[in-house]
Amino acid sequence: MSDTQSADLPLPALLPIFPLSGVLLLPDGKLPLNIFEPRYLDMVRDAMAGDRMIGMVQPVRADDSSAAPKVYQIGGAGRITTFKETDDDRLLITLTGVSRFAIAEELDTTTRYRQVVADWQPFDGDRQHQADAPGVDRARLLMALRAYLELEQIPAEWDAIAKAATGPLITSLAMICPFGASEKQALLEAPDLLERSRILTALVEMALLQRAGGGQGDDDDDHQVH
Repeated sequence: MSDTQSADLPLPALLPIFPLSGVLLLPDGKLPLNIFEPRYLDMVRDAMAGDRMIGMVQPVRADDSSAAPKVYQIGGAGRITTFKETDDDRLLITLTGVSRFAIAEELDTTTRYRQVVADWQPFDGDRQHQADAPGVDRARLLMALRAYLELEQIPAEWDAIAKAATGPLITSLAMICPFGASEKQALLEAPDLLERSRILTALVEMALLQRAGGGQGDDDDDHQVH
């Protein structure tokens, strides 16, 4: 299915949610997931039988191991665009980001996974694909990012980064950088690409300053990534 066709599909009123700390799904982003818990195997199979949409949300506390942790009220929804079953009963999928959503209500359900009423209206612009982001200080972002990724020992294809359009580049960087849950949430909730780029640049520069000073950030989570 092409991006244009996907953008024309109606968004579902009800959405299954997958709480996962430190994981961000933005419109047009690609998120690979390794599914093995029984409740989320149910969720993926049910989604594949329907509209293939899943909402990614973050627990408010990364250390909350309860069956239904309190979650942030804004998440990112994506459509399953690749699906593979493994010999050991796992599912390997890719979610392609469609739109952010707000949780209007969480439902009482008979399914093992959680479902919500999704409010899409605040994010009407998310389905308009943006290759460019006027006003972004791309040179400053990439200079800081290069130093940051080297410190974190994260490999990067710099030739591909240099050639990438600004919009998709900001989306990819926001998703892959190993920030904490509150930082990821700030990136998710940024109103547009320009503001997201400013937050991303500030986070990278702050991390570099903390490293230079030998200190740790005072975020309240463990900077987990999936």
